[in-house]
Amino acid sequence: MKEIKCQCGHVNPVGTILCEACGRALTDQAKQEKLHDMRYEGSARRSQTYNKSIIDKIWNFFSSVKVGVWLIVITLVMSSFGTIFPQVMYIPKNADPSIYYTEKYGFFGTVYYVLGLYDLYSSWWYLLLIASIGVSLVICSLDRFVPLYRALKNQRIHRHEGFLKRQRLYNHISETEKTKRDFEFIKQRMIEKRYKVREENGHILAEKGRFSRWGPYVNHIGLIIFLLGAMLRFVPGMYVDETLWLREGERKIIPGTHKQYVLENKKFTLETYQKGTDKEVYEAALDRVGGVAKNFQSDVILYERDPEQAVGDDDQLKERKKAEIRVNQPLKFDHYAIYQTDYKVNELKAMVFDLVDKKTEDSKGEVTIDLFEPEKEYDLGDGYKVELLGYYPDFSGVDKNGEPQTDSAVPDNPAFIFNMISPEHPEGETSFVEIMRTTELLGETDYKMAFKNVETRNATILTVRKDLTLWILAIGGAIFMIGVIQGSYWNHRRIWLQNKNGEILIAGHTNKNWYGLKREIATILKDTSIPEPLDQREEKNKAKESGNTNV
Repeated sequence: MKEIKCQCGHVNPVGTILCEACGRALTDQAKQEKLHDMRYEGSARRSQTYNKSIIDKIWNFFSSVKVGVWLIVITLVMSSFGTIFPQVMYIPKNADPSIYYTEKYGFFGTVYYVLGLYDLYSSWWYLLLIASIGVSLVICSLDRFVPLYRALKNQRIHRHEGFLKRQRLYNHISETEKTKRDFEFIKQRMIEKRYKVREENGHILAEKGRFSRWGPYVNHIGLIIFLLGAMLRFVPGMYVDETLWLREGERKIIPGTHKQYVLENKKFTLETYQKGTDKEVYEAALDRVGGVAKNFQSDVILYERDPEQAVGDDDQLKERKKAEIRVNQPLKFDHYAIYQTDYKVNELKAMVFDLVDKKTEDSKGEVTIDLFEPEKEYDLGDGYKVELLGYYPDFSGVDKNGEPQTDSAVPDNPAFIFNMISPEHPEGETSFVEIMRTTELLGETDYKMAFKNVETRNATILTVRKDLTLWILAIGGAIFMIGVIQGSYWNHRRIWLQNKNGEILIAGHTNKNWYGLKREIATILKDTSIPEPLDQREEKNKAKESGNTNV
C-alpha cells in the first residue's frame, strides 16, 4: 500500500484519517463527521491498518484495550483462587501435597491439587498470564504512542479550515480593523496564561500541557517495569523468603543461600516484663495476659562454607561474624537479612523411658530417645532390648486404616511404637506409647515403656530474606505514580486563531476538562472583538432536545 500525500504536500502513513500537518480529512467518513475524533489526532495506527500476516494478527490482538482488561480480570480471578486454601509453601514441610490437601479439605482439596492451584503463583501458566499483560501493555503503548507523537510533532500552525470547523469549540467572525488590533492583545494574554504561542502569516497556535498526553504511556512503562520485577522473583537467586528453625547449640545451612552459609545458635534469650519491676502502665496487661515478652534475641555465629563440600562437614567452616538478632535488628550480609520473627520455649529435645516389668514394677534399663535423631534400637543388656518401630513427632490420631498420623516433623506431641525384647519374649512385645501415656492398642503386654523424664531446649524462628527485585519494583511504582500525576493534574490545551479570506476563525481542543478550557478562553478573549467559541456538542444536544434536526 502506498503512502497518502495530502494536498498540503505532507506525506502521511497508510491509514491516516486526518493529515498530520494541516488536519485535512483524508477519508470519506472523516469528511462526513460533524466533529473530528481527536483521540489520536486521526493518526494511522498499525492495528487498524494491517491485518494480513500472523504478526499483524498477534499485534492486533494484544493492541486491543479490551484484551488487556480481560487479561487483568482473568489474572485477578485466578489469583483469588490461590487464596482459597494455603499454598504449598505454607503446609507442613514434610507433608505430601497430593495427600495433605485431600485429607485436610476432602474432595475440594483434591480438586485444588489436581488443578495445580496449590502452587499457583509459581505455575507456568500464571507466569504466562503475567507476561501476557506485559506484552499487551507494550503493544498497546507502541500502537498508540508512535503515531500520536508523529502527529503532534508534524502539526502546522496553519490548519485546514475543515479541521477547525470540526473541533468541539469553534466560532468565526468577519475581519475588522478592531479584530486585527486584538490579535496582539490576545497573544499577550495567551503568553501570560503560559501558552507556547507560535505565529505564522497572521495565524496563531497557542499550546500548553502537551507532556500530559504521555501520562498513560509513562503509566505503562512503570507497570511493565513492575511486572518485570515481579517475574524476576521466580529467578533463582533474585528473591528468598524462607523460615529457619534453629535450636540452641544447633548449626544449619541457611536456606536460599545455595549452601554457602551456615548459622549457629549459641544462645536464645527471652526477657519478659515483671510485675513490680517495670512501669506501672504494664501492671494491668500483665494481670490480664500473664507473661509478656520484653525482648527475645538469638546470639548467633555466621559461617561461610564451600558449597561443594559435603553437608555436615564442618571442618572447613570460616567464621564471618557474630551477631545478636533482635526484632527489627536483623543480621545482614551479602544482600541477605535474617530477622527474628518468633520463638519456642522449652521445645521437647529428648524423652527418657524405663523398660518396666508390669508385675514386679522392676526397671530393666533406661532408654533416652533423641526426638530429632532417634536410633532404631537400644540395647539394655542381659537380654533386654528396645526397638523403635514407629515414631510420630506430632501425633494427630489414626486414619481409617488404623495407621498413626503426624501433622509435622516438630515434636510437639510425640508418639512411639516400641518392640520390647526380653528373655521371656525373645520375639518382642509391641506397645504404643504417647507422651506420658502408655496404651495397649496393640494388645496386652508383660512389659511397658514408662515415661521417666524429658529434656527441653529453646528454639528460635528466623526469617531469611533476600530481595534483589525491590529496587526494580520501587522504580516501576515511582514511574507509574509519575504517569498518574502527569495525566491527572495537567491537560493538553490548544487554541487556534486564524485570519482566512477576511474571516477570523477560532477553535479550541483539550484531551479533558473542557469546562476549564472554555473558562480560560473566555478570560483570554474578554474585552476583545473576538467571540468566544461555541461548544458544538452542547449545541447539537440542545437541538436534539428541541427537535431541530437541521442543526
